[in-house]
Amino acid sequence: MIELSSLADFKSTDMPTNPGVYLYRNNQGEILYVGKAKNLRSRVKSYFANIDQPPKTRKLLSHIKSIDWIIVNNEVEALLLENKLIKQHMPKYNINLKDSKTYAYIALTREDFPRILTSRKVSPKLESFGPYTDGFTRQDLQRLVTKVFKLRTCKSLHKRACLNFHIGNCTAPCVRAITKEQYEDQVKNARLFLEGKFEVTLQVLEEQMQQAATNQQFERALELRNQIESIRLLTQRQVVDNEKCFDQDVMVFCQEDDKVHIVQMGLRHGVLLGKKEFIIDRQPLIEQEFLKAYYAVNQIPREILLNKPCWQDSEEKKALEEFLHAKRLAPVGLTVPKRGNNVCLVQLAEKNLQSNLKGNTTLKNLQKTLNLPKLPNVIECFDISNLGQEHIVAGMTRFVNAKADKKNYRKFKIKTVTGQNDFASMYEVVTRRFKRLKEENTQMPDLIIIDGGPGQVNAAQTALNTLQIKISIIGLAKEKEEIYKPNNQTPIQLNKNSHIMLLIRQIRDTTHDFSVKYNRKRREIQIRNEFTNNTKKEEKHQKQ
Repeated sequence: MIELSSLADFKSTDMPTNPGVYLYRNNQGEILYVGKAKNLRSRVKSYFANIDQPPKTRKLLSHIKSIDWIIVNNEVEALLLENKLIKQHMPKYNINLKDSKTYAYIALTREDFPRILTSRKVSPKLESFGPYTDGFTRQDLQRLVTKVFKLRTCKSLHKRACLNFHIGNCTAPCVRAITKEQYEDQVKNARLFLEGKFEVTLQVLEEQMQQAATNQQFERALELRNQIESIRLLTQRQVVDNEKCFDQDVMVFCQEDDKVHIVQMGLRHGVLLGKKEFIIDRQPLIEQEFLKAYYAVNQIPREILLNKPCWQDSEEKKALEEFLHAKRLAPVGLTVPKRGNNVCLVQLAEKNLQSNLKGNTTLKNLQKTLNLPKLPNVIECFDISNLGQEHIVAGMTRFVNAKADKKNYRKFKIKTVTGQNDFASMYEVVTRRFKRLKEENTQMPDLIIIDGGPGQVNAAQTALNTLQIKISIIGLAKEKEEIYKPNNQTPIQLNKNSHIMLLIRQIRDTTHDFSVKYNRKRREIQIRNEFTNNTKKEEKHQKQ
């Protein structure tokens, strides 16, 4: 995820070049817009690089405070996932597709004489194939199946043959022009075709196209060529949305140093719902322990796909499956796939996991560059905000594993400082924050970032010394974007476009925006209270 305090902060190099879906969020973390891209970096970059944008897009850009993404295998999957997320979250800046809520399937009815139709829902009453992201492709294929295999399309069996029979597009089972066994053969061939076993059909159509071209029947040849292209489009595998009658989860693990990185992706009836990310401390059998803890509070699917075994032998695997069976009250399978679509799903989750590991690499580089005693997995940042002598407040943000932990943001109203004194205000805020953490025996951050120069940094360090707490502190001065350490007037100058500086600025700017927002809220409250008091005085005066 990328946090933005302004549009100028966006750096395209922070994004992957894979196909996928990107999500724009506001200050509250609400999804404003969901889009798909063949190349995520290129697509999102176009929003920020192009100045001449429509008004709605400019308004969208002004509200973006963070960008998230989900990597998929190809553009077709990106379309399917985009469709699912839009329906799920209904983002403000996406078009509301009231007439096209889902991608359509080609379906065969489960009747004595099945008919072919289009359906936007998967139903037990239908045998569905698809879905198809391109409506024209689906229509062409449905017409092709009707024409080649001559299946009926009528809603009911009429007493006399309809026009389709007379033009050769139906064998008229309604008037028993064909036996039930013969019609079942037609349906069987159509089913094989729609399942993707259509090499023979392609060969026949290509021969017909060549013959039509030889006979200078160019319109017929063009029609056949389009039919062939429609069939070939069908061969594109859609891993994200293969129709399935059961639910799956994909869980992938990766150990790096003393941490285990996990990505979970849930599929419901073949549709990818999104991803969840976790970073936990490494310990023996951590994968198995995580599985049991995760499914103690989350829905358990019928099948869980893993990138590595979470068991030592077959008996342990069986015991784990029985444990999940008892929780779900139905069978659960644990699988490390070796071939087929399930391998593609695991690889897809691993792509997303590798994307997350880049943030951890930045933290390692930060530790090495600033010579920090420990990896800064937890970072807290402080900023003082004031308007003259009034409404002096402070804001604190917390970032865990380079990602915003918004539930642990804190606001402070300065209590002991009179007038505008950033140094004394910083001393008060840091003292209040870490005195409380110490009393509650709560986890301390690994690094403190101060929005300011040497004065603010030294004030924060003095507060920690008073509390006898040791935590690394750095400050980021706004003018030249220089880094200061306590009791050191010589700044550290890093490349402004390095991943380290991008992360530090992102945290600093997020904190600044958070404290300014609190400052404005305090002023609004004062103005509202003054207005209310004046109104009451006027009403009282009028009564007198």
